[in-house]
Amino acid sequence: MRHTSLLLAATLGAALVAGTAQARDYSDIRLGVDLPYEPFMYRQADGELTGFEIELGEAVCAYLEATCTWVEQDWDGIIPGLLARNYDAIMSSMSINEERAQQVLFSEPYYTTPSVWVTALDREIDIDDRASLEGLVVGVQRATLQDNYVTELYGDVVEVRRYTGGSEVVTDMRAGRLDLAFMDYPVAESNMAIDTDESEFKRISGFIKEPAHIFGEGVGVAFRKRDQALADDFNEALTALKEDGTYDEIMNRYFSYDIKL
Repeated sequence: MRHTSLLLAATLGAALVAGTAQARDYSDIRLGVDLPYEPFMYRQADGELTGFEIELGEAVCAYLEATCTWVEQDWDGIIPGLLARNYDAIMSSMSINEERAQQVLFSEPYYTTPSVWVTALDREIDIDDRASLEGLVVGVQRATLQDNYVTELYGDVVEVRRYTGGSEVVTDMRAGRLDLAFMDYPVAESNMAIDTDESEFKRISGFIKEPAHIFGEGVGVAFRKRDQALADDFNEALTALKEDGTYDEIMNRYFSYDIKL
Protein backbone atom coordinates (compact mmCIF):
# COMPACT_ATOMS: atom_id res chain seq x y z
CA MET A 1 0.00 0.00 0.00
CA ARG A 2 2.95 2.36 0.49
CA HIS A 3 3.71 2.22 -3.24
CA THR A 4 0.43 3.85 -4.30
CA SER A 5 0.71 6.15 -7.30
CA LEU A 6 1.65 9.80 -6.73
CA LEU A 7 -1.68 10.93 -8.15
CA LEU A 8 -3.63 8.82 -5.70
CA ALA A 9 -1.37 9.93 -2.84
CA ALA A 10 -1.89 13.58 -3.77
CA THR A 11 -5.65 13.10 -3.94
CA LEU A 12 -5.74 11.39 -0.55
CA GLY A 13 -3.48 14.07 0.93
CA ALA A 14 -5.78 16.84 -0.25
CA ALA A 15 -8.76 15.05 1.24
CA LEU A 16 -6.97 14.66 4.55
CA VAL A 17 -6.05 18.35 4.65
CA ALA A 18 -9.63 19.32 3.86
CA GLY A 19 -10.89 17.16 6.68
CA THR A 20 -8.26 18.02 9.29
CA ALA A 21 -10.65 19.83 11.63
CA GLN A 22 -13.09 16.92 11.61
CA ALA A 23 -10.56 14.07 11.69
CA ARG A 24 -8.00 15.42 14.13
CA ASP A 25 -7.43 13.33 17.22
CA TYR A 26 -7.52 15.86 20.07
CA SER A 27 -5.30 13.92 22.46
CA ASP A 28 -3.56 17.22 23.30
CA ILE A 29 -5.98 20.13 23.53
CA ARG A 30 -4.41 23.59 23.32
CA LEU A 31 -6.36 26.17 25.32
CA GLY A 32 -5.84 29.90 24.87
CA VAL A 33 -5.74 31.91 28.10
CA ASP A 34 -5.04 35.50 29.15
CA LEU A 35 -3.02 35.75 32.38
CA PRO A 36 -3.39 36.84 35.10
CA TYR A 37 -7.11 37.01 35.82
CA GLU A 38 -7.52 35.91 39.42
CA PRO A 39 -9.16 33.81 40.67
CA PHE A 40 -9.85 32.23 37.29
CA MET A 41 -6.31 31.86 36.00
CA TYR A 42 -2.92 32.93 37.37
CA ARG A 43 0.59 31.69 38.15
CA GLN A 44 1.63 30.47 41.55
CA ALA A 45 5.01 31.41 43.04
CA ASP A 46 6.52 28.24 41.54
CA GLY A 47 5.33 29.24 38.06
CA GLU A 48 2.56 26.65 37.85
CA LEU A 49 -0.81 27.74 36.49
CA THR A 50 -3.82 27.53 38.75
CA GLY A 51 -7.26 29.06 39.21
CA PHE A 52 -10.88 28.06 38.75
CA GLU A 53 -10.78 27.78 34.97
CA ILE A 54 -7.36 26.14 34.89
CA GLU A 55 -8.57 23.42 37.25
CA LEU A 56 -11.88 23.06 35.41
CA GLY A 57 -10.09 22.86 32.05
CA GLU A 58 -7.75 20.18 33.37
CA ALA A 59 -10.78 18.24 34.64
CA VAL A 60 -12.43 18.51 31.21
CA CYS A 61 -9.28 17.22 29.52
CA ALA A 62 -9.05 14.35 32.02
CA TYR A 63 -12.66 13.39 31.26
CA LEU A 64 -11.84 13.44 27.54
CA GLU A 65 -8.64 11.45 28.18
CA ALA A 66 -6.61 14.27 26.71
CA THR A 67 -3.79 16.53 27.86
CA CYS A 68 -4.33 20.26 28.35
CA THR A 69 -1.68 22.62 26.98
CA TRP A 70 -2.25 26.23 28.04
CA VAL A 71 -1.20 28.89 25.54
CA GLU A 72 -0.88 32.46 26.82
CA GLN A 73 -2.34 35.26 24.72
CA ASP A 74 -3.22 38.88 25.50
CA TRP A 75 -6.97 39.40 25.60
CA ASP A 76 -7.28 41.81 22.69
CA GLY A 77 -5.72 39.21 20.37
CA ILE A 78 -7.32 36.09 21.81
CA ILE A 79 -9.99 35.52 19.14
CA PRO A 80 -7.57 36.26 16.26
CA GLY A 81 -5.18 33.73 17.85
CA LEU A 82 -7.90 31.08 17.85
CA LEU A 83 -8.80 31.77 14.22
CA ALA A 84 -5.09 31.59 13.32
CA ARG A 85 -5.01 28.07 14.88
CA ASN A 86 -2.55 29.04 17.61
CA TYR A 87 -4.76 26.99 19.96
CA ASP A 88 -7.86 24.82 19.69
CA ALA A 89 -10.17 26.68 22.05
CA ILE A 90 -10.37 29.68 24.37
CA MET A 91 -11.11 28.91 28.03
CA SER A 92 -10.48 32.30 29.54
CA SER A 93 -13.64 33.82 31.05
CA MET A 94 -15.09 34.77 27.67
CA SER A 95 -18.70 35.89 27.98
CA ILE A 96 -21.06 34.77 25.24
CA ASN A 97 -22.55 37.64 23.27
CA GLU A 98 -23.88 38.21 19.77
CA GLU A 99 -20.80 40.02 18.45
CA ARG A 100 -18.42 37.22 19.48
CA ALA A 101 -20.84 34.51 18.33
CA GLN A 102 -20.49 35.87 14.81
CA GLN A 103 -16.79 34.93 14.93
CA VAL A 104 -16.61 31.81 17.10
CA LEU A 105 -18.63 28.79 18.21
CA PHE A 106 -19.42 28.69 21.92
CA SER A 107 -19.95 25.80 24.31
CA GLU A 108 -22.93 25.89 26.62
CA PRO A 109 -22.35 28.56 29.31
CA TYR A 110 -20.63 27.18 32.41
CA TYR A 111 -20.52 30.14 34.79
CA THR A 112 -21.60 33.74 35.28
CA THR A 113 -20.42 36.44 37.67
CA PRO A 114 -21.46 40.07 38.21
CA SER A 115 -19.47 43.23 37.61
CA VAL A 116 -19.10 46.06 40.14
CA TRP A 117 -17.95 49.65 40.51
CA VAL A 118 -15.17 50.20 43.04
CA THR A 119 -13.32 53.22 44.38
CA ALA A 120 -10.96 54.13 47.21
CA LEU A 121 -12.31 54.02 50.77
CA ASP A 122 -11.91 57.77 51.23
CA ARG A 123 -13.82 58.70 48.05
CA GLU A 124 -17.52 59.54 48.04
CA ILE A 125 -18.85 58.86 44.54
CA ASP A 126 -22.50 58.34 43.64
CA ILE A 127 -22.48 56.21 40.51
CA ASP A 128 -26.16 57.01 39.91
CA ASP A 129 -25.51 60.76 39.77
CA ARG A 130 -24.22 61.11 36.20
CA ALA A 131 -23.52 64.83 36.51
CA SER A 132 -21.14 64.21 39.42
CA LEU A 133 -19.12 61.74 37.32
CA GLU A 134 -18.10 64.37 34.77
CA GLY A 135 -14.36 64.19 34.14
CA LEU A 136 -13.65 61.23 36.44
CA VAL A 137 -11.14 58.64 35.22
CA VAL A 138 -12.39 55.04 35.07
CA GLY A 139 -10.13 52.01 34.63
CA VAL A 140 -11.20 48.91 32.70
CA GLN A 141 -9.50 45.99 31.04
CA ARG A 142 -9.37 46.61 27.30
CA ALA A 143 -11.83 44.80 24.98
CA THR A 144 -13.82 43.26 27.83
CA LEU A 145 -17.53 43.47 28.59
CA GLN A 146 -16.64 45.92 31.36
CA ASP A 147 -14.95 48.12 28.75
CA ASN A 148 -18.04 47.90 26.51
CA TYR A 149 -20.38 48.73 29.40
CA VAL A 150 -18.51 51.82 30.56
CA THR A 151 -17.87 53.05 27.03
CA GLU A 152 -21.49 52.68 25.95
CA LEU A 153 -23.25 53.93 29.08
CA TYR A 154 -20.74 56.37 30.61
CA GLY A 155 -18.32 57.27 27.82
CA ASP A 156 -19.93 60.68 27.39
CA VAL A 157 -19.19 61.77 30.97
CA VAL A 158 -16.04 59.94 32.13
CA GLU A 159 -12.55 59.39 30.77
CA VAL A 160 -12.17 55.66 30.06
CA ARG A 161 -8.63 54.41 30.63
CA ARG A 162 -8.01 50.95 29.17
CA TYR A 163 -5.43 48.41 30.35
CA THR A 164 -4.07 45.15 29.01
CA GLY A 165 -4.83 43.27 32.25
CA GLY A 166 -6.96 43.58 35.36
CA SER A 167 -3.89 43.70 37.62
CA GLU A 168 -2.79 46.91 35.89
CA VAL A 169 -6.14 48.48 36.73
CA VAL A 170 -5.58 47.63 40.39
CA THR A 171 -2.04 49.03 40.30
CA ASP A 172 -3.26 52.40 39.03
CA MET A 173 -6.14 52.43 41.51
CA ARG A 174 -3.62 52.00 44.33
CA ALA A 175 -1.42 54.73 42.85
CA GLY A 176 -4.36 57.16 42.75
CA ARG A 177 -4.27 57.49 38.97
CA LEU A 178 -7.87 56.31 38.69
CA ASP A 179 -11.01 57.58 40.39
CA LEU A 180 -13.00 54.43 39.73
CA ALA A 181 -12.72 50.96 38.28
CA PHE A 182 -15.40 48.75 36.77
CA MET A 183 -14.46 45.12 37.27
CA ASP A 184 -15.62 41.54 37.34
CA TYR A 185 -16.53 40.97 41.00
CA PRO A 186 -14.32 37.89 41.59
CA VAL A 187 -11.36 39.86 40.20
CA ALA A 188 -12.10 42.66 42.68
CA GLU A 189 -12.35 40.07 45.44
CA SER A 190 -9.00 38.48 44.60
CA ASN A 191 -7.04 41.64 43.83
CA MET A 192 -8.66 44.19 46.15
CA ALA A 193 -10.17 42.06 48.93
CA ILE A 194 -13.35 44.00 48.19
CA ASP A 195 -16.17 43.80 50.76
CA THR A 196 -13.77 42.88 53.57
CA ASP A 197 -12.52 44.93 56.52
CA GLU A 198 -8.96 44.66 55.19
CA SER A 199 -9.68 46.28 51.82
CA GLU A 200 -8.44 49.77 50.95
CA PHE A 201 -11.29 49.98 48.42
CA LYS A 202 -15.07 49.83 48.54
CA ARG A 203 -17.86 48.70 46.26
CA ILE A 204 -20.25 51.51 45.32
CA SER A 205 -22.76 49.54 43.27
CA GLY A 206 -24.85 46.44 43.39
CA PHE A 207 -24.06 43.38 41.27
CA ILE A 208 -24.41 44.32 37.60
CA LYS A 209 -25.27 41.68 34.96
CA GLU A 210 -27.37 43.70 32.52
CA PRO A 211 -28.04 44.81 29.83
CA ALA A 212 -27.98 41.41 28.15
CA HIS A 213 -26.71 42.81 24.85
CA ILE A 214 -23.48 43.71 26.66
CA PHE A 215 -23.10 41.02 29.32
CA GLY A 216 -24.46 38.17 27.21
CA GLU A 217 -25.56 34.77 28.45
CA GLY A 218 -22.70 33.71 30.69
CA VAL A 219 -19.18 32.47 30.04
CA GLY A 220 -18.46 29.76 27.47
CA VAL A 221 -15.52 28.00 25.85
CA ALA A 222 -14.90 29.40 22.35
CA PHE A 223 -14.01 27.27 19.31
CA ARG A 224 -13.57 27.79 15.60
CA LYS A 225 -16.96 27.44 13.93
CA ARG A 226 -15.94 24.29 12.07
CA ASP A 227 -14.98 22.48 15.30
CA GLN A 228 -18.49 21.44 16.34
CA ALA A 229 -17.32 17.97 17.38
CA LEU A 230 -14.81 19.41 19.86
CA ALA A 231 -17.46 21.77 21.23
CA ASP A 232 -19.81 18.81 21.69
CA ASP A 233 -17.08 16.96 23.60
CA PHE A 234 -16.61 19.92 25.94
CA ASN A 235 -20.36 20.23 26.51
CA GLU A 236 -20.52 16.54 27.41
CA ALA A 237 -17.56 16.84 29.77
CA LEU A 238 -18.84 19.97 31.51
CA THR A 239 -22.25 18.38 32.04
CA ALA A 240 -20.64 15.25 33.51
CA LEU A 241 -18.42 17.30 35.85
CA LYS A 242 -21.44 19.20 37.13
CA GLU A 243 -23.37 15.98 37.72
CA ASP A 244 -20.60 14.10 39.54
CA GLY A 245 -19.73 16.98 41.88
CA THR A 246 -16.30 17.80 40.40
CA TYR A 247 -17.43 21.25 39.24
CA ASP A 248 -18.74 22.17 42.71
CA GLU A 249 -15.57 20.89 44.37
CA ILE A 250 -13.42 23.14 42.17
CA MET A 251 -15.80 26.11 42.45
CA ASN A 252 -15.86 25.97 46.24
CA ARG A 253 -12.07 26.31 46.38
CA TYR A 254 -12.31 29.76 44.79
CA PHE A 255 -15.76 31.20 45.56
CA SER A 256 -18.02 31.56 48.56
CA TYR A 257 -21.07 31.79 46.29
CA ASP A 258 -22.49 29.78 43.39
CA ILE A 259 -21.36 30.84 39.90
CA LYS A 260 -22.51 27.65 38.14
CA LEU A 261 -24.68 27.70 35.03
